[in-house]
Amino acid sequence: MSTPQEVAGRYTLSRRLGAGGMSTVFLATDEVLERPVAVKLLAEHLAEDEAFVARFRREALAAARLQHPNIVQVFDSGEDPETSRHFIVMEYVDGPSCAEMLREHRTLGVEETVRIIRDSCHGLEYAHRAGVVHRDVKPGNLLLTSDGILKLADFGIAKAAEQTRITQVGSVLGTAAYLSPEQAAGHEAGPPSDLYSLGVCAYQFLTGRLPHEYGSLTELALKQQNEQVEPITAFRDDVPPSLDRAIRAALERDPNARYENALQMAQAIEAGYHGEDTDTTRALDRTEYVSSPDTSATQALPRGNTMYEPPRYAPATGTQAPATYGGDHAPREQRRERNWGKILAGLLALILIAAAIYLALGLGSDADQIREGDVNSQAEQLQQFIQDHSQ
Repeated sequence: MSTPQEVAGRYTLSRRLGAGGMSTVFLATDEVLERPVAVKLLAEHLAEDEAFVARFRREALAAARLQHPNIVQVFDSGEDPETSRHFIVMEYVDGPSCAEMLREHRTLGVEETVRIIRDSCHGLEYAHRAGVVHRDVKPGNLLLTSDGILKLADFGIAKAAEQTRITQVGSVLGTAAYLSPEQAAGHEAGPPSDLYSLGVCAYQFLTGRLPHEYGSLTELALKQQNEQVEPITAFRDDVPPSLDRAIRAALERDPNARYENALQMAQAIEAGYHGEDTDTTRALDRTEYVSSPDTSATQALPRGNTMYEPPRYAPATGTQAPATYGGDHAPREQRRERNWGKILAGLLALILIAAAIYLALGLGSDADQIREGDVNSQAEQLQQFIQDHSQ
C-alpha cells in the first residue's frame, strides 16, 4: 500500500521528515487550522500486530497528556478510515535536531550544551512527574526550533509508569549507545535511565565521542560495568571541571548514585557551568576517588559502584524511593559472582532479541551497531562468559 496523500480527511502530507523501524514521519498541513504539523504513520507491516498497535496508541495517550514548552505537543491520533493506517499528529519543529548539529559540527559549544541539557531536564522533570518515562533520549530526539527553543521529541517508546508494560524486558527499542546500564541488563527503565541517556548526550556534545566506544552490545554492557568514563576535561580544556563532574554524575552505573530527579540535574549543570558544585553533586561525589594523569584540572573522579542493583521507583512522581537490597548479607565478592550470571544472562537475551528485531524490521546499520553475521558469535562468547562467571 502506497503512502496516502491525505490522512483522516484533514491532514495533507507533503514530504517525509524521517523514518524508523516502527513508523514514518511526514510534514503535513492541517487543513482545518491551516498550520504545519508532523504526522507519524505506523509502519504497514506492523498494522496487523496488536502489540505494536497497542504500543503506538499508548504513545499517543501518554504523550498527549504532556503540555510543556520543552516537549513536542501531540495534537491528534487515530486510525485513518480510508487506509486503516494508524497515525499521530504532532507539533512541527522547524529547526534541526542535535544529531544533525553533531553531524555538521562534531561538537557543540559549552554554553549551547548547557542550555540544551538544562532545558531537556525541565521537560523530563515535567514528564516524570506525570508518570511518563521517555526511554529513548538521544540527540535525534532533541530538537531546536528556529527560535532556539529545545523540544523533547518522540515519546514513541515512552510508557506511563502507572500502566502495565507492553514491551518485553530486554527489548532493544532505543539506540544502544544511549541505553543506561540497567536497560542494557534487561531491567525496567525509570527516571534515572532518562538522566543517564541525557548525560551521554551531554558528554557527546562536548567531546564528540561517546562515554564508552563499542563495537557490539556485549562490549558496551561490559564497558559500562567495568570501565571508568574518561573526564571531559581530558578532551576539552574550556569545560569547567565542575561542569565535567555534574555531567558525569548522571553517568554513574548505579541509578541510585545518580541525581534524584531531573530538576537536580538541571541545577547541577547550570551551577557547574558557572564553576560551582551543588549540594547534590558534592553528595554524589562520596565514593572512591581516582586522580586523572591527563590533567590537573580533572580533580577527583568518583569510581562508582561495581555492580548494578535495580532501584525501586515511586510510582507516579518521577522521584526515586530508597533502594532495598533484600537483606543479602553475603560477602561482597560472593554477591558479585552470583550477580554476574544474572546480568550476563540478561545481556544474552538482549543480543538475541536485538538480532530478532534487526532481522524482522530491517533496521539500518546505525540502529544499535549490530552486524547480522556477528550475532551468533557474540551470543556464543557471552554464553561462555556466563558459564565462566556464574559457578
